[in-house]
Amino acid sequence: MDEETGMTGVMGLQAGYLTGEILLNLDTEDDDEIGVGCAGGIDVTATKKYTPENTPVNSTAYKITVKGLQGGHSGMDIIKGFGNANKMMNRVLYATTNTIQIAEIDGGSLRNAIPRESNAVVVTTNSSEFKTAFDKIASEIKGEYKSIEKDLEIAFSKVETPKSVLSADTTKTLINTIYATHNGVFRMSPDIEDLVETSNNIARIIVKEGNIKIGCLTRSSVESGKWDMAFTLKSTFNLDGFDVEFGGDYPGWKPNPDSEILKVMSKLYENLFDEKPNILACHAGLECGILGTHYPKMDMISFGPTIKGAHSPDERASIKSTQKYWKYLLEILKNIPERV
Repeated sequence: MDEETGMTGVMGLQAGYLTGEILLNLDTEDDDEIGVGCAGGIDVTATKKYTPENTPVNSTAYKITVKGLQGGHSGMDIIKGFGNANKMMNRVLYATTNTIQIAEIDGGSLRNAIPRESNAVVVTTNSSEFKTAFDKIASEIKGEYKSIEKDLEIAFSKVETPKSVLSADTTKTLINTIYATHNGVFRMSPDIEDLVETSNNIARIIVKEGNIKIGCLTRSSVESGKWDMAFTLKSTFNLDGFDVEFGGDYPGWKPNPDSEILKVMSKLYENLFDEKPNILACHAGLECGILGTHYPKMDMISFGPTIKGAHSPDERASIKSTQKYWKYLLEILKNIPERV
């Protein structure tokens, strides 16, 4: 249980509990794939307190909204170049820095989802300059993403003026910090073609009532690479006085080219569907990595039906693909190799 919220269930599954020697992990997103490896991950959470100050007199408040992005799985979809609403919002704030002070930010949702939406409330004493800078950066961002984020909206509306805001200096340093925080692919694998080795997703940003919280999910198929990315983020946040905590650390799953169940499944797939399966490692976090720590001799494989839009409101599974997968699963169970 709880695979999507930190793999807390499998982390509690200790050595000696399972007696099986083969694991069929029913968790991939394309029915023509056989998974043989995955990335590990770690949550990087930065927090900081600030002292709110009274909103300047004669200020006008605006709510800025970034929405309509595709979002998606922060591992599997990170290579696709989808927009991150938190980073887009920060670009808007950066472009208007000289005219605004931040009152609130609420961006992103789940730790393992690319943010689709972000909202911020800002105040300004120069609405004309703010609007000019806003229109320019909004147009630029839309132009950059017009082919991949067709429903992107970047807009602002006038709202009731809040009583307090971040100081001008705190506003600027926060915006600079988020700008410097890496998001997206950090390194491609030099060993496996087209596989993301290390990445980071700025999943959640909350600024409200004297508290700032920035949540990231870092992934890597190389343990040292995972920590390199985590320490890169920590160093960035530390420069602005943030406290940084690491949590939910889990290992990756190293491919085993000599896997007996892989040989069985590859042959069965060809016989059943008259084509070769795609055998690959993925940039998602699977429970196999944690299980492999407690059960290092277990022969593991991952497969499943086709899923689209994972970790987004558009998530859906193919019914036809599920029928194909079920037929395949039954044949695998009939042909499980016996160990001497």
